Amino acid sequence: MAFVFPQNILFKHCDPAGIVFFPRYFEMINDCVEVFFDTELGFSFVEIHKYGGVPTAEISAKFSAPSRHGDKLDIRLECIKIGRASLTLEIKAICGEETRFTANSALVFVNSQGRPQSWPNDLRAALEKFKKG
Repeated sequence: MAFVFPQNILFKHCDPAGIVFFPRYFEMINDCVEVFFDTELGFSFVEIHKYGGVPTAEISAKFSAPSRHGDKLDIRLECIKIGRASLTLEIKAICGEETRFTANSALVFVNSQGRPQSWPNDLRAALEKFKKG
């Protein structure tokens, strides 16, 4: 099951050429992940950051087609692999039938000292619902 995060492309996302400036996609990815943790998993970043965090350890992206001001994207997030303290995500942005970008991201659940810690059992169970395949 995929989590879908709707994203309207706003003027602030675009460069002078009128297309999304690629770093803005990474902000959209982070927004998607934050909303996913809050609304679907019941673990808001506000609460998690009181005792640790979920930083991105690695990210790669392929940009397939440009997005322009006024486009409406569906950003789809799926869990690819759930490790002891890590999580690999696949994130695709789709506009209509066209893929605009595909990203793979690895997150790590860390404690207040920034050291990896095991996912809490209830959070792991919630993540499993979004596992691809």
